[in-house]
Amino acid sequence: MKRGASRAGLALLLATSAACGDSSNEPRARLVDMPLPTGVAAGTLADTAPAGNALTEARAELGRRLFLDGRLSRTGTVSCSSCHKQESAFSDPAPVSTGVDGRTGTRNAPALVNLAWERTFFWDGRAASLEEQAGAPIENPLEMDSPLADAVARVAADPSYTSAFADAYGVLTDETLRFALASFVRTLVSGGSPYDHHLAGDDSAFGAAEARGEALFFGAAGCFHCHPQGALTNGGYFDNGTFVAGGDPGRQAITHLPGDLGKFKVPALRNVAASAPYMHDGSLATLADVIDQYDHGGRGDPATDPEIRPLGLTPAEKADLLAFLSALTDDGFLKDPRFRP
Repeated sequence: MKRGASRAGLALLLATSAACGDSSNEPRARLVDMPLPTGVAAGTLADTAPAGNALTEARAELGRRLFLDGRLSRTGTVSCSSCHKQESAFSDPAPVSTGVDGRTGTRNAPALVNLAWERTFFWDGRAASLEEQAGAPIENPLEMDSPLADAVARVAADPSYTSAFADAYGVLTDETLRFALASFVRTLVSGGSPYDHHLAGDDSAFGAAEARGEALFFGAAGCFHCHPQGALTNGGYFDNGTFVAGGDPGRQAITHLPGDLGKFKVPALRNVAASAPYMHDGSLATLADVIDQYDHGGRGDPATDPEIRPLGLTPAEKADLLAFLSALTDDGFLKDPRFRP
């Protein structure tokens, strides 16, 4: 879906955003009613859930509560939201995150935006579903460092949780805990940026610089090869010029294929201006740094994807690209009270 997207869809988006105000006199808007981003998919958000974990409001609300709860970690101090902050597009503003006992990870925490339409997860793609992904940070010794069974036991000690799980799933188990978290992450939908409005035919917040940047992005700069219009990710794995010899092997650690050395998953770009730092290792502090690296054709590794080549951008073209990338920011998503306690 491109510029011809229906204005009815845009009206729904704006109406839903208005319903998400902070008024204490109004009930919280439903998580499962998130409007779909323009150009990403048709249908409803519920269509993205697997048959074994149908998306309901009770399940998404339960997942939201768990996402914010430090009791999932061994020490009771680290929650999912510790490393995935809403104001940072549910990413971490630190290059790598800090887990229990001050332990640090090896990769930047990716933004959790529009993952309902993804098919693999983590930078290396080692999880095939949100339900599978949800348990890994809990058990990772550098993150929450807790066997799932122990996390379940801590949650089960709270009668309000056992009641909520009874309503949502019938029973609290390690599986239903993962499923609840996945249900919440599935509702982290962003579709209210100036770019989304532009795709729907409203250019009131999409000016000349943004339009020039869009033309570069989907034209001479070649960004569209990995970040196509609408979804802004092709879901693939590439050496984008960040890998250097001896570094994180990326996808190769999962597939064991020599050709996958240094390849990492292509992230979607909505809210990218809010999710610094960048790349799998958090090594680029700003979007200007990202543009410069692509302009240089990467860091010189011979296995860099052939689409990554020196661009010779002018300062004005770099500024236009930055304006376009900034137009992918959905302020309503970054402040939506439905995602908070």
